[in-house]
Amino acid sequence: MKLIAQKEAEAFVKTGATEFRYNRDIRLTPGAKDVFSEAGVKVVFDAEVSASESTPAPCAAAAGTSDDQKLFNSPEAERIKKDICDIGRRIWAREYCDGNGGNISARLGPDRFIITPTGVSKGFMTPDMLSMVDIKGNQLAGSWKRSSEFTTHAAIYETTPEAASVCHAHPVHAGAFAIKELQPPARLIPELEVFVGQVAVAGYQTPGSPEIAASIRPLAPQHQSIIMGCHGVICWGKSVEDAYFKMEITDAYCRTIILAQSLPGAASIPCEKMDDLLKIKKSMGLPDNRYELKNAELCEVDPWSEMCGSRGCATPVTPCNPMNSPQSDAELEALVQKLTNEIVANLNK
Repeated sequence: MKLIAQKEAEAFVKTGATEFRYNRDIRLTPGAKDVFSEAGVKVVFDAEVSASESTPAPCAAAAGTSDDQKLFNSPEAERIKKDICDIGRRIWAREYCDGNGGNISARLGPDRFIITPTGVSKGFMTPDMLSMVDIKGNQLAGSWKRSSEFTTHAAIYETTPEAASVCHAHPVHAGAFAIKELQPPARLIPELEVFVGQVAVAGYQTPGSPEIAASIRPLAPQHQSIIMGCHGVICWGKSVEDAYFKMEITDAYCRTIILAQSLPGAASIPCEKMDDLLKIKKSMGLPDNRYELKNAELCEVDPWSEMCGSRGCATPVTPCNPMNSPQSDAELEALVQKLTNEIVANLNK
């Protein structure tokens, strides 16, 4: 199955052709259809046309050694490509990325990484669209241009040897924290404490820039999930699926917090129980910047007070009170008298 995305459609339009013919082995993304429509290119389904006749050529393959090509086509590389495409469909299906947003990479060798292409929806990738790069982002294999945000991934790989994969997306609930550059409070759900830990926040920088890579670099060794200010979330894991799990747990946590703010009350995990969770996490070999802290230090700030702070919190929902009924006999008597006076006044008009 060949996928024609916006970038490929634009390349086809530049050839000056006025008709694009495709068959059942070719899929057009909504963005590609829009490009053809706006350019006045007629799109025709033809079961007999071959892929080579209809598919615009992807970008030229980067120059790599024969060993690079062999590695890129190895069984291990093919497994990683499949895993990345599977996770791409999952983050798309969960609405963690819109348009062609998000990117996923995985470590293939000491200085070799598989990375998703630019300009393609993560829900419609196929293994042939992925490319292989070195830590500097130089494309060594693959004919589809690599994601422009690999430099941000590289900041994690360079500082965190145990990172086998990086997943970046724009999940809505964690994104709400991102546009306020607000750190989700700790001590509310055990799963986050054990499997993710504190979610760090990096201030806004231009996506794909050296500045955003520099902001991620010092955070990655101790934080597997990082909110990128006004942008999204980037997570790393010990496998492609593990990196995605960090993303899913982070967004579910943020969603729960947002919902909980509309309810009265403010419970949290007791201080004396936090050490138990950190011991479980440490036994699993997961990083955390709080291992050396004592219970009192772990609980210096109430999570709900921290959440509200100077930024303010949503106003809690008032407990159900049908018809705003009064809470005492005196209030009830005053309400009855008021209604009686209004009725009498209306009768005398």
